[in-house]
Amino acid sequence: MTTNGGFEPVIRRTPVFCGIVPPHILDHLAQHEDQALSDSALRTLQHDSAARTRRRITAVRTLTAVAAPAAPDAVPHRTIYDAEHGTALPGTEVRAEGSEPGQDATVNRAYAGLGATFELYLKAYERNSIDGNGLPLNASVHYDVNYDNAFWNGDQMVFGDGDGEIFTDFTSSVDVIGHELTHGVTQYTANLEYYGQSGALNESVSDVFGSLIKQYSLGQSAEQADWLIGEGLLAPGVHGVALRSMKAPGTAYDDPRLGKDPQPATMQHYVRTSRDNGGVHINSGIPNHAFYLLATALGGNAWDRAGQIWYDVLTGGELQSDADFADFAKLTVAAAKARYQTGEESEAALKAWAQVGVQAS
Repeated sequence: MTTNGGFEPVIRRTPVFCGIVPPHILDHLAQHEDQALSDSALRTLQHDSAARTRRRITAVRTLTAVAAPAAPDAVPHRTIYDAEHGTALPGTEVRAEGSEPGQDATVNRAYAGLGATFELYLKAYERNSIDGNGLPLNASVHYDVNYDNAFWNGDQMVFGDGDGEIFTDFTSSVDVIGHELTHGVTQYTANLEYYGQSGALNESVSDVFGSLIKQYSLGQSAEQADWLIGEGLLAPGVHGVALRSMKAPGTAYDDPRLGKDPQPATMQHYVRTSRDNGGVHINSGIPNHAFYLLATALGGNAWDRAGQIWYDVLTGGELQSDADFADFAKLTVAAAKARYQTGEESEAALKAWAQVGVQAS
């Protein structure tokens, strides 16, 4: 395993499309009797399906430079673009690194969210941007019309404005920004395959670090955190608090327009499906809950010991791209033993995985 400040080989592959809003939510909305809602959902689904196809067609594997320990004074290089409700990327440049905030709150939130993500990875894990080598962070806002998603496309972030009735502006939740940018970190490290349990791990890793980015930016301990993904993203009147809950998977929303949150918290309720690349957004609730259990058992700031263990596994070179939950769990226990000598962390990891029904030994 690498240790904080160590070297790691960086592998880059163009990933499949990874949007924050799961297809099962959009499928439900697409069947709604309100044509405006169904049209927005259908357009989003059609776009996302086309994007997935492009990702599969253009998938490549290239080697980049070795990621060196980041200098403590490393700074982000952010550029925000306005897609002006079109789909041509990146759009018109509207804010560059170091420039003052403008009148567009969406632009300002995107800029701040990119910065918060950069800071967590730099300060907690000595990682210089997404690739570990100072990759510029680019984002396009106001993408398409009533677009109900945000995504990392392999090179940059893209944010829709939402439809205003179910979803608000997708820059409104810093954990959403951190989640999507972490797909980039995974792309440059373990490159977990986006199907079945490895795909659920891919989604879960993004949820974990998205939540840690939010907690870090707010100065919250594991006990103080809400452990919600996409809190504030649902519009007023929607019966729900977020897209997902790491603390209590399956409870984030229950709305006639969205359906009910289908995430399981344990392997007892693992969902077998061919939809959503084998349920990557659904079964991610299981490793999500394991991380929550570990972080709260250890206490303090979750980005410290619990987050460090997850980061060591993601970047250590032993995690295979087709890993399942048990593979990942065993590596977390090994990483805890390798980094910490007390035994408290590895025992807590074993217990957390056992509580969600995953064998980690």
